[in-house]
Amino acid sequence: MKPINKYTLSFFLALSCLFTVAQDSFFLNKNVSEKIDFEFTSNLIIIPLTINGVTLSFILDTGVVRPILFNLSERDSLDLKNTETFYLYGLGSEGKLKALKSSHNTIQVGGAVSTNKELYVIFDNTINFTPRLGVLVHGIIGYDIFKDFVVEINYNSKFIRLHNPNSFKTKSLKKWKTIPINLNKQKPYVDAKVVMDTVETDVKLLIDTGSSDSLWLFEDKEDGLIPNKDLFFIDYLGKGLSGSVYGKRSKTNSFILSDFRLSNVNVAFPDTVSITTAKGYKERNGSLGGEILKRFNIFFDYSNKKIHLKKNSYFKDPFTYNNSGVILEHHGTKFVREQISVPPSSGYDTKNKYDAIQINYSLNYIMTLKPTYKIVEVRKSSNAYASGLREDDILIIINGKQAYNFKLPHINKFLHGKTGKTIRLKVERNGESLFFKFKLDDAFKKNEPSN
Repeated sequence: MKPINKYTLSFFLALSCLFTVAQDSFFLNKNVSEKIDFEFTSNLIIIPLTINGVTLSFILDTGVVRPILFNLSERDSLDLKNTETFYLYGLGSEGKLKALKSSHNTIQVGGAVSTNKELYVIFDNTINFTPRLGVLVHGIIGYDIFKDFVVEINYNSKFIRLHNPNSFKTKSLKKWKTIPINLNKQKPYVDAKVVMDTVETDVKLLIDTGSSDSLWLFEDKEDGLIPNKDLFFIDYLGKGLSGSVYGKRSKTNSFILSDFRLSNVNVAFPDTVSITTAKGYKERNGSLGGEILKRFNIFFDYSNKKIHLKKNSYFKDPFTYNNSGVILEHHGTKFVREQISVPPSSGYDTKNKYDAIQINYSLNYIMTLKPTYKIVEVRKSSNAYASGLREDDILIIINGKQAYNFKLPHINKFLHGKTGKTIRLKVERNGESLFFKFKLDDAFKKNEPSN
């Protein structure tokens, strides 16, 4: 699978919540484990979750404490219990978010059920990650699942398995690497090392399955956590609950996690405005995201403060960047007239059995709903921006093919290719069709936006 960090999307939350009580725990009735298939997009794990009888799609996010609901429509009718106003503090430039706090909800994940769950609901139309991912997402959930089970994540086969901690046997993990973690405010942290230039630095990182990036670091000159001055560019880093996040993208010489070493790993340094709340834990130096985590199959064992890792088929995938500088999102649907060939009810002539069979086809048309895509970010230092592409342009054709025939991840494969590859686009701007051509550039050769 293509390294999806090229169209990164990040979810980092800092919630102030009380520890859960026994009544809100998840339980498996009879099974010792429960397997749940997930959808994997932009390095994020999306699982089905049922709340008060309504099935929704949630991101499995180790960086969040309580379940958070957003992007609800009138069709998603939930019977929310015992509501009150609450404030969430998230990563981004705009601070806090007003939400609805609801308690005594029934939540089911596969065969695991809890009948007394708290959750938060955000009724803000701007909080909607579905367009950037290209798949429907209603919310995020994390600690509530990880605290009650040994959670196995198999990135290769796209499933999680919830193991009953009382019956889980570690002897089956003899060939796995066991690494200690610590929990701070119900979030998991791990010790690792990064090498920037020639400086090796110990770091404590939030393990964040809700981040699509590889590695985020908080700039610290004293500890050597700064990007190489000749190897960085300013970029959009992702979208959090409190707004868009910007910063510098760079490379580490090495990232070391226990016995595992990865070279030329992507790293992002978010700007200081965006990480004010994220730095509430003084020892934290950054986050370990999905682009690295997906290279392992993992068991999370919160009760024993351990994770178990084993390399998978993604381990040797290269770390690449978005050299196009273009970020797209889903922008609704439109009807498209498509031509189809349909054989008539009498498809052949049998007057003479020695004659060749003749099949006649008549042409018909159908109207089909197809997705549309809009440009929402264009890096100002990119060739795409220099060619004239701008935010809000609607993509019509890419490299001679209708954009609506592709899913968003497939389109991004065109835009995130190798340096020097030519991209040809037809877009619609204010009702006018415009054509653009540019070559994918090397983002590191332009480390400041052009005026």
